Amino acid sequence: MHVLWRIVKRASKYKLELTFAYTTILGVTAASMLIPRFLGTTIDEVLSSGSQRELLMLGLAVLAANALRGAFAYWQQYLGETIGQKVAYDLRNEFYDHLQRMSFGFHDKQQTGNLMSKATTDMEGIRMFVQMGLIRAAFTVLLFLGVGTAMVLLDWQLALISLLFTPVIAWRSGQTMVQMRRVWLLVQTELGLMTTALQENLSGQRVVKAFAAEKHEQSRFYYHADNVSRYSYHAAIYQASNSSLVTFFYVSITVLILWAGGRQVIEGTLSHGELAQFIFYLGILTQPVRMIAWVVNSFSRGYGSGQRLFATLDAVSPVQNMPDAVDLLRVKGHVQFESVSFAYDGTTPVLSNIDIDAKPSKVIALVGAPGSGKSTLVHLIPRFYDATSGTVRIDGHDVRDVTTDSLRRNIGIVQQDVFLFTSNIRDNIAYGKINASEDEIINASKIAQLHDFIKAMPDGYNTWVGERGTTLSGGQRQRLAIARTVLLDPPILILDDSTASVDTETEHHIREALQHVMKGRTTFVIAHRLSTVLSADLILVFNNGEIVQRGTHQELIELPGHYQDIYNLQFRPEMTDVTNSQLGSTANKLANEPITEKDHGP
Repeated sequence: MHVLWRIVKRASKYKLELTFAYTTILGVTAASMLIPRFLGTTIDEVLSSGSQRELLMLGLAVLAANALRGAFAYWQQYLGETIGQKVAYDLRNEFYDHLQRMSFGFHDKQQTGNLMSKATTDMEGIRMFVQMGLIRAAFTVLLFLGVGTAMVLLDWQLALISLLFTPVIAWRSGQTMVQMRRVWLLVQTELGLMTTALQENLSGQRVVKAFAAEKHEQSRFYYHADNVSRYSYHAAIYQASNSSLVTFFYVSITVLILWAGGRQVIEGTLSHGELAQFIFYLGILTQPVRMIAWVVNSFSRGYGSGQRLFATLDAVSPVQNMPDAVDLLRVKGHVQFESVSFAYDGTTPVLSNIDIDAKPSKVIALVGAPGSGKSTLVHLIPRFYDATSGTVRIDGHDVRDVTTDSLRRNIGIVQQDVFLFTSNIRDNIAYGKINASEDEIINASKIAQLHDFIKAMPDGYNTWVGERGTTLSGGQRQRLAIARTVLLDPPILILDDSTASVDTETEHHIREALQHVMKGRTTFVIAHRLSTVLSADLILVFNNGEIVQRGTHQELIELPGHYQDIYNLQFRPEMTDVTNSQLGSTANKLANEPITEKDHGP
């Protein structure tokens, strides 16, 4: 029950609303118990005396008590829903903020759809628990105790018969709660998997259709949807069986009360009004008895939802600000790696004993086969991950000794897989600097070779881009990402220089944009193109997480080793293509020039 107690503690911060909610519960209970009392008195005294005035007064009293009960019930419902929504609101924001603070190491192991399910479906389960379990359960208990006490005071023998099945109902409800708690946890888990399947399918529609994989995706989704349906069906069966059993016990008790109470009326030990009053109390008792099934369901679902939600909230990010972390002011861009090693799972090394001294404004090209550790290395600079051992320094500051926000304000990143938000072009460019002026945005676009393209569009900078920027080409998305980075004006840049998937003209625009961006900044670039390698101040060659060679292009090309192999495989063909292209252009130019006498000589 520790999970439910944590939810209760979050609700207890709204003391005023809880106080009023429980006050209304007292009011509803008191008003509900007055009605049978008035009705019993009406039968015994008014009908026997024939006084119409007393009949009218008692009738008005019943109406007043019923109106009072309705008013209290309204405020009980309203306050219960209010507290439930406030707790869900607080938890939803806490959950979202927690996800923002978690490092890449956490998100690498999570499924987006499952997190979305926790933020929606599980949050609804907690809201229902607060409204139904925390508030309604108190009303159920209080009404049961109040009516039970009234029945005992009226006739203890009939009360004993009425409460005869209470232990059985309580035991059965406890058993049902345990069963439903397990089933609801399965329902919530399968909902997360189903949401993940849906999210991946919608995000990857182009791939799905390209491979004609609609049937496969349907089977994935149907599998989880079937599990959700099946487990929800089991939960409904448990709830219905519990409710039916409770109803059966209540009807059985009513029959026994009519039989035993009828005998007492015949014997003269119980009046007609008292028997009617007892029957009315028994009718009121059905409300908390029938509500037991719903309360048990809310407790079970709240427990399952809370267990999943708190599992995420209790997760500790591997990357956190130190208690004495300081803000890092604008740096010069001197980046150092001192004996840095890193392993994603703590056991398998990805980087081993890396030493780098990148001076300000220098361009560092990272070269190597896929999986050799290039991307992991640059992710350590902004602390997306923390080094397993060793130290990363910027201008002499250990990156772990400064706040992550101030650290990342000094670093601009342009990735190969550009993510754009569903908004207009202006907002996407200004994402890292929301208060940027129009002139700043336009200037960044010009540097990124994007301004002319934007101005040619009907809505200019107000042009709406689709989800993840699907309405833009790959080259346009990449240049927009460059403009977004330029706007930050960071002293340190991290670039993924992959332009292999774009045409020659787009590559030319991106190349010009990158040249402008890299000026005066310390730049780490994952090199895929020859021009980047040739212009780099230092080339680092990676192999299996280690730097196996370092130097300039001229120094490395003369040495047998990995760089020479990579150059021959990847860069030399590019050089040949460029040369052939230049020779072809020159030949065409010469062929089109007119032949003069000077060309033939004397």
